[in-house]
Amino acid sequence: MSEEKNPRVLMETSMGNITIELFRDKAPITVRNFLSYVKDGFYDGLIFHRVIANFMVQGGGMDENMQPKKTKFAIKNEATNGLKNSRGTLAMARTAVVDSATAQFFINVVDNAFLDHRGKTPELFGYAVFGQVTDGMEVVDAIRQVKTGNKAGHGDVPLEPVFIRSVKLCEE
Repeated sequence: MSEEKNPRVLMETSMGNITIELFRDKAPITVRNFLSYVKDGFYDGLIFHRVIANFMVQGGGMDENMQPKKTKFAIKNEATNGLKNSRGTLAMARTAVVDSATAQFFINVVDNAFLDHRGKTPELFGYAVFGQVTDGMEVVDAIRQVKTGNKAGHGDVPLEPVFIRSVKLCEE
């Protein structure tokens, strides 16, 4: 049997398209979780609700009114997979609790080594990288430049919403 290719998704945003390769071999739980949300159309119509120009762009959890969308259960953090939070990688957002990621993800716009797994304690555990932008990094760079402010108690929110129109699995 041939080596199974990594799945790819096309994320259509209001600022352009982003193609992402998902590292199923390195982050099987995370990729399975992300694809289950993709199949459900969960991300369609949500926004990038947190944008920090020299850090990352985050989305996958809120609508344009900053209302959180109900998620499935939290998953195991696969930050020990050896992948680095380098520019263009996709990682799971979470709370201070190590295994708390659900649907929100972020795209690193610079190398964020401080987010990598460095130890077993919660503050060192890191954020699980599970994908890489293969096409459309210029769209990510455009998103990171949008003006942000405060909205509904959240900071770093794009003043003009950046929508995730859809996320679909690419057919090979």
